[in-house]
Amino acid sequence: MTSSPAVAERCRPAMPLPPPKRSAARDALHDCASVGLGMIPLGLAFGALVVQSGLDWWWAGLSAALIYGGSFEFLLIGMVTAAAPLVSIAVAAFLVQGRHVFYALSFPLDRVRGRLGKAYSTFALTDEAYALTATERSRSWSSPRILWVQLFMHLYWAGSAVAGALLGSLIPDGVTGLDFALTALFTVLALDAIRDLRGDVPTPVLALLSALAARMIFPGQMLLAAFALFTAGLLARHVATGRNRRHA
Repeated sequence: MTSSPAVAERCRPAMPLPPPKRSAARDALHDCASVGLGMIPLGLAFGALVVQSGLDWWWAGLSAALIYGGSFEFLLIGMVTAAAPLVSIAVAAFLVQGRHVFYALSFPLDRVRGRLGKAYSTFALTDEAYALTATERSRSWSSPRILWVQLFMHLYWAGSAVAGALLGSLIPDGVTGLDFALTALFTVLALDAIRDLRGDVPTPVLALLSALAARMIFPGQMLLAAFALFTAGLLARHVATGRNRRHA
């Protein structure tokens, strides 16, 4: 006795459905959630500083949206209230933000598609964005995912800065410790980066030695000097490793 095609079709085991395609925005929100939450106390402190310095609250949102410089924005508030000349502001911006030149050497801008996307990704290249995109697991991130990560962190910073400015008058002057949020945030990012190195001990040791040497030799320009020494050390190690492989 033979079964009809309809019966055979009903008895055939169902093919497993493909897993639902995850949204790049949802993935990006999950990727940067912990870092973004760490930026909120710092943004609140910056917004409160804006209004306590005598500036209107909208300065916080304007600065966070157009400058998006973190540590430089704190410095800029004091320079604006002191009516510093534009030349001094430009020099300070170069010295503080010059570290981004080193970030650009390994930031995955080549994976970002479109001129507009590349332009915004370059603008939104921050310490936190670099730390998230420099990990081993981020090497498979698509262009939309990278851009969403940067946009979400931009919104974290701008939103918390505006909230801090609007609520600045409610924060008592004696509250301390908000400025430590930045240090704690980068400590967590550094620990995550060390775990991703997977046994590569020389790299964090080289970074530590570069920072100590810069602190002793160039205390006034420690950040740029440390980046320069670290980059030179990495290049020297790369050249030496390449020579050893050729001779092996």
